[in-house]
Amino acid sequence: MIRLRLLSLALGLGLAAPTAWAAAPVLVVHGGAGLERKDVTPQDEAAIRAALTLALTKGHEALAAGKPALDAVASAIAVLEDDPLFNAGKGAVFTHDGKNELDASVMDGATLRAGAVANVHHVKNPILLARAVMEHSPHVMMVGDGAEIFAKEQGIELVDPGYFRTDRRWKQLQEALKEDASSGQAMRDPEASTKHFGTVGAVALDTEGHLAAGTSTGGMTDKRYGRVGDSPIIGAGTYANGQCAVSGTGWGEFYIRVAAAHEICARMAYLHETPAQAGDAVIVKQIPALGGDGGAIILGADGTAALPFNTEGMARGWIGSDGVPHVALYSTDRLDPPGAASTP
Repeated sequence: MIRLRLLSLALGLGLAAPTAWAAAPVLVVHGGAGLERKDVTPQDEAAIRAALTLALTKGHEALAAGKPALDAVASAIAVLEDDPLFNAGKGAVFTHDGKNELDASVMDGATLRAGAVANVHHVKNPILLARAVMEHSPHVMMVGDGAEIFAKEQGIELVDPGYFRTDRRWKQLQEALKEDASSGQAMRDPEASTKHFGTVGAVALDTEGHLAAGTSTGGMTDKRYGRVGDSPIIGAGTYANGQCAVSGTGWGEFYIRVAAAHEICARMAYLHETPAQAGDAVIVKQIPALGGDGGAIILGADGTAALPFNTEGMARGWIGSDGVPHVALYSTDRLDPPGAASTP
């Protein structure tokens, strides 16, 4: 009884669970909410599933080797950043001015350390730079040119901006610009870009019972004025402590307004909700009630997970200690996460 009370107190304070109660390692990933069947070819569907499987496999290799959750998160996200099908890294969407502005963040639940970058243009894998900010600087967030100077100092790989250009994303921008012109709007309604989210993220539980979370994105098609969404903001798009790890994907303005990632973890800590209950309250109810949409992946210290979303689809998957990847794309796809009876 005393041990259970101490564990409950530690988790309520957001501290890491004692290793004696550590669960089997788990990794959960997402490749973005907002998928619509009419916009995805069978070939793309197969490629997305393959990319999720590869990300899960790479992250699981780290966990199976006894490496920390943060290693698994970074490895999985880097795989998705390198794939042009996702709105992160190589496949980032274009801003109104025809540029790619990349954001990312990571958080270590065991220590509450975090790192984030925003509006970088030359960093091949922003998730690696976010981790470097956390581990090799006294800061939590760096942006723009300063972040890229730090990247160079840290030996983070930089690329020519042309590396991020894909015909698919360029076409999406041209379509958005035509809509801007026809509507006479100075800035396009973000709701029209929901199908292009594609933000990527991962949450992991390692063999020591520690949690970590990370998120990476190219933002929103046709965004202007240096807009930054929730992905690089700790507590909005990414959060992890000793009890809970969350990575979000969706209309970032709303995730920021409700501090979505932290709100989910707070509900788990203080209302004693499960990942599924907390995710439903924030992602399925609170955000849509305000006019937003999207999804999230949530992982608890006991290895239970939830993958809620309120759009037609969200690329998502998980892998446990047996090393078998499980992936799904649409709300009609059944995917039972660890510790849950079932989820869409």
